[in-house]
Amino acid sequence: MEVTINGATREVPDGLTVRALVEHLGLTEGPVAVEINREVVPRATHERRGVAPGDVIEIVHFVGGG
Repeated sequence: MEVTINGATREVPDGLTVRALVEHLGLTEGPVAVEINREVVPRATHERRGVAPGDVIEIVHFVGGG
């Protein structure tokens, strides 16, 4: 299915949850913040919240350092 992630159109597998999308993108190191269609998706719902064709998704990946 086609979605927009951080401004870029991408093809991702059908039936993904937010958690599965984050894993698919390889963003498993450190916390992420996710917004779908301008609505923040609470981390506690990442395993239940599905991703649909045409969704506009913003993902912020936090990394440590100083």
